[in-house]
This record gives sequence, structure tokens and C-alpha cells, in this order.
Amino acid sequence: MKDLSRLLRPRTIAVLGSVWAENVIAQCTKMGFSGSVWPVHPKRAEVGGIKAYASLTDLPEAPDATFIGVNRHATVDVVAQLSAMGAGGAICFASGWTEAGEAGLQADLVNAAGDMPILGPNCYGVINYLDGALLWPDQHGGRRVERGVALLSQSSNIVINLTMQARGLPVAYVACLGNAAQVGLAELSAALLADDRVTALGLYVEGFDDALGFAAVAEAARQAGKGVVCLKSGKTEGARLAAASHTAALAGGGAASSAFLAQSGVAEVATLPELLETLKIFHIHGPQIGSRLCSLSCSGGEAGLVGDLAEGFGIGFEPPTEAQRQTLSALLGPIVTVSNPLDYHTFIWGDGPRTRDVFSAMLQGYDAGLFLIDPPRPDLCDPSSFEPALQAIEDAAKLTGKPAFPVASMPENFEESRAIAMMARGTVPLMGLETALGALAAAQTPPGRAGWRPLPSRKPTRPTLLDEGAAKALLKAAGIPVPRGVSAPDLAMLRPLAKTLTPPLALKGHGFAHKSENGAVRLGLTSLDDQAPMPGATGYLAEEMVSGILAEMMIGIRQDAVYGRTLTLGFGGTTAELLADTVTLICPVTAPEVEQALRHLRLWPLLDGYRGRPKPDVAALVDVAMQLQVVMRDATLNEIEINPLMLRETGAVAADAVIWKDME
Repeated sequence: MKDLSRLLRPRTIAVLGSVWAENVIAQCTKMGFSGSVWPVHPKRAEVGGIKAYASLTDLPEAPDATFIGVNRHATVDVVAQLSAMGAGGAICFASGWTEAGEAGLQADLVNAAGDMPILGPNCYGVINYLDGALLWPDQHGGRRVERGVALLSQSSNIVINLTMQARGLPVAYVACLGNAAQVGLAELSAALLADDRVTALGLYVEGFDDALGFAAVAEAARQAGKGVVCLKSGKTEGARLAAASHTAALAGGGAASSAFLAQSGVAEVATLPELLETLKIFHIHGPQIGSRLCSLSCSGGEAGLVGDLAEGFGIGFEPPTEAQRQTLSALLGPIVTVSNPLDYHTFIWGDGPRTRDVFSAMLQGYDAGLFLIDPPRPDLCDPSSFEPALQAIEDAAKLTGKPAFPVASMPENFEESRAIAMMARGTVPLMGLETALGALAAAQTPPGRAGWRPLPSRKPTRPTLLDEGAAKALLKAAGIPVPRGVSAPDLAMLRPLAKTLTPPLALKGHGFAHKSENGAVRLGLTSLDDQAPMPGATGYLAEEMVSGILAEMMIGIRQDAVYGRTLTLGFGGTTAELLADTVTLICPVTAPEVEQALRHLRLWPLLDGYRGRPKPDVAALVDVAMQLQVVMRDATLNEIEINPLMLRETGAVAADAVIWKDME
């Protein structure tokens, strides 16, 4: 990895260009940058009120960081000069590179940079709020801080919007990648997290350029106690890949990226407000706050609203223990029903010590608590009566050592000054109930597995569909049970072979990825004597039908250009896509991880003896998943889908198989 320290934390900054350069100078001045800023312009004596140098060679020394605000062709020449003189790095602002069809020009830029790090091109730049160093040509909404989170985005406009937040989040860095011609997401993430003053990392990601590298960065962040949270866009892309298999449709972009983030130990959110609120939690408490939550409010309506909304985020509320019930009943009186969420009524309102004791008694039995409280707007109302309750929340956190989150049901009900003051005291106010619940769910970060990395990816190819007879032979050789069957190029040759099989039989036509949709499956046959040819079939397979079926499952494993291999499991059959009850994992995975993933299926109870039904052999399904990972070590294989995999009370049989393989 390149050393980005001079670029991110410069003592000297050079700026090239006119208007853009003036903006950079203005932002550095406004933020109180204590280092030197050197404008470079061949025709002007000063830029932005500062003495200008006619050329880079006239500078007192090689600059640590340079903002290049000139056209794209001149940018290549400037980068070459900076690299030759030993500069620390540069922001390449100009557009018109690969995104405009000029891949050759972008390659020239990378060659010109050599060992010198560059961000971009087509890149807005970097803001360092810790040191007041801004290589940034526009307005922003941040302020100087001593420590805080880093924001890294593949969209300049989105990260500009994030800087305008008024939620009390201290931001240490803002960084953009642009085209990421040289320095990519993983490398810049690692460089930002390497600063001891950075407490967490928030990402807006359109695509991962180095999944292995990013997984390593995420693990290092966990080891350092720094949370990473990501908003991944473009998640519907997979829906457009509904190509030749259920797996491709069900394990497309969104499912694969979510699996990758979870297995890397990275929190995932769906909205920009959730991103900011999760970062606030990470800034104060670090990742993994715990999953056992309690909720307290002085209104039954609020308690009900919390319960209703929480379900959508997978948050449940365990009831208080009997000891808690007794303590809380004594504090609140007989009218209050002790539950979780708790409506503590207003009997204790204004009584600071009693409120503190109630809050502490409830919070003590959980990992963390959310306390609904909406201070009235101070310009029209008097919020002083809310102060005892707000103080009691902070006191309860100190007494129990547990995170206590004041939650405003609407974000505007916590003004920024109050939020900043709370954060400074170690209390995280969460703004907007639904957003708060999303952030609390995200902050229960998956732990990740030490040393886990996705398998190397390879470029997509144009694979060929194996006929099912060959596919079944490949699976059988790998130890995966398949029905007894025979294959032939036409029905005339198949009929005598099929007489060795025990009816009922299944007849299938080769040459179809989706046989049912093409009329290429006939079931329950006693013989093949009266069977007519199937239009379009390139051959035939006759098999003994599987009996004793307790569940029809789908399992697919496929090459992924970003994440290496994806493994998708779920309920199958002809309604697999209609059910869409699947889970996706990124290989390699262990047997316990596969089994745990299956428990997230909506229909999992059907695999676990629902209402006294016999249990199918889930262990056999897990074994097939493990065997398929071994089979896919063959680099010529692109995709294997078994649908359905018939689960019996003991064992599993691959009733149908689709395999795509490179034949070159």
C-alpha cells in the first residue's frame, strides 16, 4: 500500500488553477490551517490573497499535498512533475477520463504518478478537520474537531450533503475517491483508520474494487475497536441478472454485498441518516453494542410505536426479570404495568432522583436502552421541565455502565447545540425514532471471523451449459447423492436403458437451464414407451423419482466477479424465485456458519419440526454445501445449482442440477 500520510495530513499544500485554487485557499484559511499554502500560477502574482509561484520548480520544497485544478491534459504533466520532485500526493480534480471514454488518458495519469499517491481523477478531494487542512474546492458543513469519524464516499455530492448534518456527529475526515485510478477504497479506508484520532469509518459505496483488501481493512478496524458502517448503493443490480438460474436472480448484487459486509464484520445501513446515527454510536461506544435492548417512555403511544417499528428492524424486547419487576413496581406504583417497552407514565416526571432510579433499574438488565424523549422547541416553549429526565438518562448510563440513548421521535426535536453537548459528555442522542432503530440494529455489528477473506475472483466468461446427465455425474463423483438414471442422445436409445430403472420415473430433456418452463420435464412415468420427443431437446435423461421427501430446497454456488464465490441456500422447487426465501453467503464458509444462516430463512420452522412434523435432514443439506465449495475449486466451473435438493428424514438427493462450465 502507498503511504498516504503526507497527502492526508500535510504541512504544506500547493494549489494549481484559478477559481478552484482560490476556493481551496479560502477553505484552508477559514478552517485555520497552520501550515503553508502555495498557489502556483504562471501569470498571476497572487491567488486568493497569497503570493503565487510561477511554476512547481519555484516552490520552496516539494509539497506534501497538491490540489490540481487544471484541465485533464495539463493534469497529467503536473502529476509527472510532482512525482519527479518527491511530492507527497495529489488530488486530481478534473473530469473527462475513463468515465468519458478516455481510458488511455487515465492510464497515462497513473503512469505519470509512479509511486506518488493520487486520489481521483474526477475527484473532489479531502477534508482534514483535525488539522484544518482542506484540499477541497467547495463549501462544506464541518468544523474543527480533536477526534471523530471519517467519511469516505464514491460520490462527491453525497459526502458534501453528509457534511451538512446537524446531529452532533464529530467528523475528522471527509474523502472522495473519484475514479480511483490508483488508490482504491480499501487503501484509502486503511489510511484514514490508521489515524489514532479517527474513531470509526462511514462509507458510501457504489462498488468494491478489492474485496480481499477491504476484508483485511475491516478486520484490522475491529481489532482496533473501530466500527465500520457502510451504505451500499446499486443493490438492485442483481435483479437484472435473472439469467439462466434461480441462483443468479436470488444471489445478485444486494444479497452478495450484504453477505460480504456481514462476514467482514461491517455494519450495513439503508439510509444516509442511519449511516450518521450509527457512526455516532460507534464514535462513543465502538462496534457491537449488544442485542438485548430495553425501551422506556412516558407514553403508552410511544411504547406501542417503538414495539411496532422495532419488528421491522429485527429488534425484539425481552421482558424484565422478576427482580426488575419488583424494583420497578416499588418505584412506579401499582398503576404502572412493568413491561418492555416500558411506559413509566408521568408520576415520576420532574423527580430527578426517582427517575434516575427507574431508568437505572430497567437499564441494568439489558445491554443498552433507548429512552424516548422529545424536548420542546426552545424558541416557542420552555424545555426546562425535561431536564431532570434528560439528566436521569445520563446518570443511569454512568451507574450501570450501559449505553443509554435519548431518542427523539422526530429529528428536529434535538437541536444541534444540545446534541453536540451530549456527545461531548459521552451520551449519544439519536434523532428520529425509525432512524434510531435502524442505527441500533446496525450497531449490533456482525463479529466477523478472524482471518476470513473471500476467495479470489476472476473475470466473467461465456460458459456452456452441461447436460444434466454430465452434471449429475460430476456431483456423484463429489459424493453428492443423485437419483439412479440413464442418459442418451434420443428417446429410441434411452428406452431400453430406462428399463433397468424402477418406476415411477422422471424424463428430462437436455439443453434447458429451466426445464419446467420449457416443458422439458415429465414426472410419474411407469415407462418411456409412449413418450414423444421434447421440442428443442439435445438429449434425454431418465431417472428414478425420489421418495420420502420432507422438504424441497435450493442450493447454488457461483463465480462472482467481485466476491469470489457466492453460496445461496433456501427453499426451492419451481417456486424458488416466487418464495425468494434464501440466504446468501460468501465463500469460504464453515458448516456451523451454513447452519446458522439457514435459521434466518422465513420458513426455517418447516425444517425444525414445525407443529410436530418430522424434521428433514438439515445436516445433509449442510454437507452438500460444504461439498460444493470443494467442487468449485475447479476454476473452469462457473455455477452449480441444485434445485430441488430433496431432503429426507435421513439424507438428501440432488433431484435436478444445472452446471455452467468453461469449455475453452
